[in-house]
Amino acid sequence: MNKKLAAALSGGAVLVAALSGCSGNSAPKGPDPKLVSWAKSVCDAVPAQDAKIKAANAAISTTAADTAKPETLQKTDSKAFQDMADGYKAIATAVNEAGAPPGVSGGAKRLGDVVKSFNSLSTSYADLKKQVDDLDTKDQAKFASGLHDVATQMTELEKKHQSGTESLKALQQGEVQDAIAQQPSCKKVASSGASSPSAASTAG
Repeated sequence: MNKKLAAALSGGAVLVAALSGCSGNSAPKGPDPKLVSWAKSVCDAVPAQDAKIKAANAAISTTAADTAKPETLQKTDSKAFQDMADGYKAIATAVNEAGAPPGVSGGAKRLGDVVKSFNSLSTSYADLKKQVDDLDTKDQAKFASGLHDVATQMTELEKKHQSGTESLKALQQGEVQDAIAQQPSCKKVASSGASSPSAASTAG
């Protein structure tokens, strides 16, 4: 069952990569300096949280063997869910504190959609952590059933991932995309996270 859970979690970094996945076409004179400053404040917050989310995915994959002890699975999955909840929350906070991108039509609403999506994901992972913590490791059958339920919810969470990805794409318009593309921190996430979403297709 935990293999299914690991497969579902492997798509966790999709939203983070979406923030930096589009390189864009640089305008001849370059984006507005104020927009570049905004992009830097957002992108600088991404790498550490992206690394935390990827580490959580890796931890679950490492303990995904059917022979892993229930106590080990519970402890690992619980910490992973907490790290993912914290990671998405931190990104939402960073984007919110950066404010709406300067000079972007409807920027405040677009930013609000991004923050809402990430906060929703954070809450969902926190809820899954609680479910994992409440599983009875002494009863193999109940534990396996509970873990299966968690994995099922993870596949359903893919809709939230997709919604968040779309909200990020909507925020990246015109010079916003160019400004983000200039940031070394976002370029780093884009290059390191290019293959992260691939295993998400195995979920379910």
